[in-house]
Amino acid sequence: MLVATEAKDALLNYIKMNTTELHICSQEPADYNEASLVYSLGVKNAPGFTGPQGDPRSITINGFSDGLATATGVGTYWALVSLGLLLTTNSLLEGINIVPGFAFAFPDFYIMTLVSGSI
Repeated sequence: MLVATEAKDALLNYIKMNTTELHICSQEPADYNEASLVYSLGVKNAPGFTGPQGDPRSITINGFSDGLATATGVGTYWALVSLGLLLTTNSLLEGINIVPGFAFAFPDFYIMTLVSGSI
């Protein structure tokens, strides 16, 4: 299955241009409410992005150290949201202990487009 680079970039640019918050979550959210309220342990407002670039196409979420912890727990997922919409989510390689009153940090990480299909 072939998908044009421009189509992959359109998807990645939509995420890049519309993300308003990154949430660290205690479990995988299925929608905006779960990502931003139910499972959220902390938030990074207006995360920075680089890209799209590479093959397969990807965007990098720039590392940060100023995430605002809002609840106590172990963060096992991240979620990117935009004004009532869960854009994307994925698991962390390992859990992060989150405690209110302390900032949380993420290194650079990336989202890539993988497209496959068959009949």
